[in-house]
Amino acid sequence: MFIFHKDTQLDDLGNGVTRRILAHDGKMMAVEVMFEQGAIGPMHNHPHEQLTYVLSGEFEFTIGDEKHIVTAGDTLYKQPHIMHGCVCLKAGTLLDTFTPVREDFLKA
Repeated sequence: MFIFHKDTQLDDLGNGVTRRILAHDGKMMAVEVMFEQGAIGPMHNHPHEQLTYVLSGEFEFTIGDEKHIVTAGDTLYKQPHIMHGCVCLKAGTLLDTFTPVREDFLKA
């Protein structure tokens, strides 16, 4: 399967956050999320495993009881049901990989 960036849709989530759903099947999904400086990814949890790769920018991430500042090249793992969220310190882009697919994203 090939997914070309030009063929994907950019969704405005509001408050300085946009999302682009990339490749996905029943077991895995890749999502690009762009943040303006100061934008917040509110604390939340879900039943999916999630890897986040920081493509650009600077973020203060909270995962469970830990809080760290991350930058381009850093990777974060979120186990199912763990509370997590972030604040964007410098505008940037994250690449999120979920398993299984986030059906709620596809319905939005």
